[in-house]
Amino acid sequence: MKIIEATDLWTQAVERLSLEIGEENSELWLKPVEAMSLEGGVLLLKVPNKFFSDGIKERYQKRLLAILRDVSSSDIGIDFRVERDLTRVLPPSDPVPEASPQSDFALSDLNPRYTFESFVIGESNRLARATAESIAKSPGTQYNPYVIYGGVGLGKTHIMHAIGNAMRRQHPKARVLYTTSEQFVNEYIGAVQNNALEAFRARYRSLDCLLIDDIQFLIAKERSEQEFFHTFNALFDSRKQIVVSSDRSPKEMSPLEQRLISRLEWGFIADIKPPDLETRIAILRKKAEIEHFSVPDDVILYVASSVKTNVRSLEGSLIRLKAFQSMTGAPLSVDDARDILKDTITVDDSNPVRIETIQRLVALKYSVDTKDLKGHQRTASITLPRQVSMYLSCVMTDQSSTDIGRAFGGKDHSTVLHARKKIEKKVEEDPFFLELINKLQADIKAAER
Repeated sequence: MKIIEATDLWTQAVERLSLEIGEENSELWLKPVEAMSLEGGVLLLKVPNKFFSDGIKERYQKRLLAILRDVSSSDIGIDFRVERDLTRVLPPSDPVPEASPQSDFALSDLNPRYTFESFVIGESNRLARATAESIAKSPGTQYNPYVIYGGVGLGKTHIMHAIGNAMRRQHPKARVLYTTSEQFVNEYIGAVQNNALEAFRARYRSLDCLLIDDIQFLIAKERSEQEFFHTFNALFDSRKQIVVSSDRSPKEMSPLEQRLISRLEWGFIADIKPPDLETRIAILRKKAEIEHFSVPDDVILYVASSVKTNVRSLEGSLIRLKAFQSMTGAPLSVDDARDILKDTITVDDSNPVRIETIQRLVALKYSVDTKDLKGHQRTASITLPRQVSMYLSCVMTDQSSTDIGRAFGGKDHSTVLHARKKIEKKVEEDPFFLELINKLQADIKAAER
């Protein structure tokens, strides 16, 4: 085939895979890759460095081979050619690493929407937010390490991304990396399997700021925990900033490596509590402003008074109200809100919704097996109910996206977030689909009573 045909084949494969892994992961891992040729049934790809080729092999190669087979109707292999010049893939604000272990550094997967400006301050999070802003201005000094802990959906991840985004603006050459403990563990395992520990350590220990989410999932994984302990020491000794989040305080963790807890307690520990009524009202107003959605004050007060668990539930309620108004075009009233949210707002939380119940009832609705929801089939008949199940797990339970991913056969948290966004969009655009989601939620809550 000609080069243009190889390029077309790769473009189609990237478009297909992007739908599954999300645009942010696609921008990070796939967009910098360039198809060079297709000869002898092997697609030659040009990558910026070995970190990209190793990352693609570990994360996406199996799925890419299946997509290439589907697109080309033949078995296609993949090979990589390393191009060391990173100036073509890094934005101007980033340093272009010289030939050293640091050349394997990849850009942070920071969400640009999560900033200090978009974070609503209340008594429940004021200290955590103020500390985070100080860290962004002077990283690695007074508050190091910085530990944020609290329940699900209270804004820990938002604050971490805000630190990273502010640091990148104020210190353009800083090496800032946001990751989850699950990603850290997976990368460490891959490095061990591929004899690439030196590159793994060089990548993490050359950072100026490490932001690692859900640290509780790294605890008690013996080798990974020890590796993080040594990474922590290397960064701390170099006066580099370390920020971690957890669903519990360090003293409530049970690590195999007790020294890790003492290290975390060296720094500043801040907790985030559920927002009070005034903060919930402010969050809803801020979200409505961002969404260009006009909501009467009495409706805002009703939702803020009824949804007390976390910020995600608040925002999910607002999305449902927006979908209703966009379909009807009529102004919202409290009675409308009460009717629209009757299946999601409960007075008694004594019967929490279980992911297993969601999976069972969604599988029943779509006439599929619950095992299929946890599998890796990508057919439309399985993908949609799987995404619906993940979406409902996000909005009806207090589980993190990482926990939800585990309940679906070990899916990555980014897959869960992609599913949530996909279903949210479909709910907004399709009134019949919204009705189906409402009915499923009612059935799930009834099953848990």
